[in-house]
Amino acid sequence: MALILGIESSCDDSAAAVFDTEKQRIIAYHTYSQQTHSEYGGVVPEIASRSHLEKIGPVVALTLQQAGCTINDINGIAVTSKPGLAGSLLVGLCYAKGMAWARNIPLVAINHLEGHIFSSFLNADGSVRTSLPFPHICLTVSGGHTALYRVDDFGKFTIIGQTRDDAAGEAFDKIAKLIGFGYPGGATIERLAAEMHFEDFFHYPRTKHTPGDFSFSFSGLKTAVLYDLAKRGHIDLETGLRTATLTAEVQKQVASSLLVCIGDVFVKMVTRILDAHRDIKALTFVGGVACNKYLRARLEAVASNRGISLHISPPAFCTDNGAMIAFVGSYRLEQGEKATLNVDIF
Repeated sequence: MALILGIESSCDDSAAAVFDTEKQRIIAYHTYSQQTHSEYGGVVPEIASRSHLEKIGPVVALTLQQAGCTINDINGIAVTSKPGLAGSLLVGLCYAKGMAWARNIPLVAINHLEGHIFSSFLNADGSVRTSLPFPHICLTVSGGHTALYRVDDFGKFTIIGQTRDDAAGEAFDKIAKLIGFGYPGGATIERLAAEMHFEDFFHYPRTKHTPGDFSFSFSGLKTAVLYDLAKRGHIDLETGLRTATLTAEVQKQVASSLLVCIGDVFVKMVTRILDAHRDIKALTFVGGVACNKYLRARLEAVASNRGISLHISPPAFCTDNGAMIAFVGSYRLEQGEKATLNVDIF
């Protein structure tokens, strides 16, 4: 039996998990989500890194306690090294390197995005799915990333398309703030849209593509929403202030139109890629935005129409977490990969 400790600290979540390679199961995981960023409308890097300094030790200790083991029982450590906020990454990486050096434990550095890509293999109870076939297409969507990958095996994946600018999750956050709501905005947008039955009121522009181009762009969508609200008299462009005409009804209409627009973008892009990759056997949807039930339903319809299966990470493993890092670390260590103690971020 081998126990792999996973540590994740790429943004504002301090997370750890333990993966049992014999049972093929996450046997413990814990995440501390920072709540101090909502008043700023987004993550403040300096505040995030300071919080990691305070919380990473207790989070790891609690995770080991829940797993019924100590650091002496750990056979390998996996830690996120990129991409992410520099200060946040350094806290987790330095903590992991210190533990690895002190106990002479093998260490492996993990790409945060690879963690998300393979989080789709985890069930809600922490066990590993055996029904997810290769090759499959993975759509990963969060506040920092929106990308599509072709996944041919564990550790073998190729990026097909990614955002040229902003991520879809950032569009949710920024537009939620624009119409008067706090950070993060994804859940709020979905709640408001559901009250309007996901109707497309304002028909925001969808990204146009040339053949063979599978990239996303959401910066223009944010601008389009801003100028549409200004044209309708709901936003004063000179002051940046909302006017009295931006009522609760308009807020709901904006949220509903935005969510339908992003859903259309995903459906069209996934459909185009499935047309180009005829051997694909499944579709996965991962990252924080994969918690969105409306988007899940839209992608489920695409998969069903194509006769392939859709696999979505459980909510606990959609957002940044240590379980996905521990799982990826398990097969990377099994393949003999190890990081030297001078490994750095990025």
